[in-house]
Amino acid sequence: MNALAPIAPGLWTGEAEPRLIGGRRADGEIVFPVPDGDAAALVEPVALSRHGTLWSWTTQGFEPKEPYSGPQPFRPFLIGYVELPGEVIVETRIVDADPADLVIGMAMEFAVVPFDDSRATYAFRPERQP
Repeated sequence: MNALAPIAPGLWTGEAEPRLIGGRRADGEIVFPVPDGDAAALVEPVALSRHGTLWSWTTQGFEPKEPYSGPQPFRPFLIGYVELPGEVIVETRIVDADPADLVIGMAMEFAVVPFDDSRATYAFRPERQP
């Protein structure tokens, strides 16, 4: 099986345990995603932490409008904000969890997951306990 192509270039590193790529502005502020076009020259790429905490979440119960629609048929999904301490708060899909599993402040870890038959996207999931 071939690896799925990222849904957009430059979202995560190519490491065995990939990390999201953010951008550090001249004032030290980190942003995600890295800006496009001329604004990209104003940031230095930085690999972000794989681990964070759940800041907020909700269920996406209706299909987003174009151009944001995804795999068909539409299935509701979890979406939230994960704080990468000292870095940035990332808007993300949440996978491998049910709403009853989620608690604000819980440990989360980065994951690359299928988006459709040919592309992958990023998500976070509850951190696995050793």
